[in-house]
Amino acid sequence: MHLGDFVQLSDLKAIVTGGASGMGRAFTLELARQGAAVTIADLDEDAMAAVAAEAAELPGSVHTQRANVAEEADVVALVDAAHEAMGGLNGLVNNAGIFRDGLLVKKDRETGAVKKLSLDKWNAVIAVDLTGPFLCTREFAAKMIETDTKPSVVVNISSVARHGNMGQTNYSAAKAGLVADTKLWAQELARYGVRVGAIAPGFVDTPILQGMKPEVLEGMLKAVPLRRAAAPEEIFLAVKFIVECDYFTGRCIDVDGGITI
Repeated sequence: MHLGDFVQLSDLKAIVTGGASGMGRAFTLELARQGAAVTIADLDEDAMAAVAAEAAELPGSVHTQRANVAEEADVVALVDAAHEAMGGLNGLVNNAGIFRDGLLVKKDRETGAVKKLSLDKWNAVIAVDLTGPFLCTREFAAKMIETDTKPSVVVNISSVARHGNMGQTNYSAAKAGLVADTKLWAQELARYGVRVGAIAPGFVDTPILQGMKPEVLEGMLKAVPLRRAAAPEEIFLAVKFIVECDYFTGRCIDVDGGITI
């Protein structure tokens, strides 16, 4: 039996996209607590600076790089900058994501007019939530090969919505596609020592949920057997597992409180 080389959290040098808020912020701080080096990629420079300041006394280090993951040039620059800032690179967490919800078509009860989900909303979500991870993983994997870095790991943040959630045609498609790509990339990149795993969270206690009307949130959580949202740190436990378990690749871990969509 051969045990592979392990990426320990204290040896991790990772990019976390969308790392300035929500789950990405929690992932960044938890990794830094474990001694990892992290480069946050985000568009909100003030929020990135705040996370870096919060992590200043932690064992690890936090760096920042403004980047739009849907822009190829930004992603190329991000991977190069992260590699230089951290003195290497061996991890990527594709966490950045956006919502632009709406029914595919909807008939107005009063006027009879048919409202359609706009192409702009479709394109915006696909660009960030699916093209973004494609670009980031492509550039990350290329850097791993060029620098002969082994082992390394990619964690894709999908969603329970990948099964198809009403009002989320664009988001569901992106998150389902990301799980398919997780399996595919794991097969293609294994020869280079790159593992690829995915996590599908359910409802998570982030600013998006906190901004909802209490009665709406309560109604949503009734569908969850555990009757609550996850703490971001609970989702991080799955990130930790994927990073540390050298025999895990090509699969998606559901961390959703048992919800069925």
